[in-house]
Amino acid sequence: MKEIPIWEKSNLTLEEAAAYSGIGINKLRTLSDGEHCQFVLWIGSKRLIKRRRLDEYLDKVYSI
Repeated sequence: MKEIPIWEKSNLTLEEAAAYSGIGINKLRTLSDGEHCQFVLWIGSKRLIKRRRLDEYLDKVYSI
């Protein structure tokens, strides 16, 4: 079975999101713990990061 590259996936695990964004797993966990976090998807107790929403968040927060 062919593995899909991280940049083509719509939802990422914390480990994948950390590798993709360069942000540490603990920092991503802290950011996504917020009640109004737009880039987290909870499936039961599993936390997935919405890649496009994470990109939008990072562009908004870190744009100069």
